[in-house]
Amino acid sequence: MGTVMVSTTVDNSEDFRRRLKEVYGIDTALCYQCGKCAAGCPTAFAMENTVRQLIRMIQMGLIREVLSSYSIWACAACETCSVRCPREVEPARLMESLRIEAQRAGLVSDKTSKTFHDLFLQSVEDHGLLHEVGMMARLNVLTGNLFSNAEFGPAMLAQGKLHFLPKKIENPEAVARIFANVRKKRGEIK
Repeated sequence: MGTVMVSTTVDNSEDFRRRLKEVYGIDTALCYQCGKCAAGCPTAFAMENTVRQLIRMIQMGLIREVLSSYSIWACAACETCSVRCPREVEPARLMESLRIEAQRAGLVSDKTSKTFHDLFLQSVEDHGLLHEVGMMARLNVLTGNLFSNAEFGPAMLAQGKLHFLPKKIENPEAVARIFANVRKKRGEIK
């Protein structure tokens, strides 16, 4: 379990919390720290601070630390936390909004995780689903880790788990509409 680091950098979190509520529909004031979100999180083991801790940090004004946290990139967006939340805080949506805000503020702490995140979304947008070989090849080139995880390739290929070419989906227009809607909500498309 991660620990919250004590900081002397306290921001006025009222403006940030208002932005979360107005732009993303997330009210962190609703959270009473029950811990159900963190207890069910399958990636909590990889986080320096759980989503519950991040919410408390936002409430305390530790905005810079939250936006610089690796934890927001470790989130798998599985929505287990949101389903479990008795106050409907929408922790999974919060984590996505924190990734967006970290990028806007130039506070991305882990460039590899951000690159992985961006390439994952690009692969889904391009192909309608994840093309693992293409995404990992691009990640390895962009991060300079050319042979990262290469030892797993032969066994996965032998079991039919990897494909050199991306699979085709039935309705690529639907995927394009989803990405267009997201960009519109983010204000990237007028």
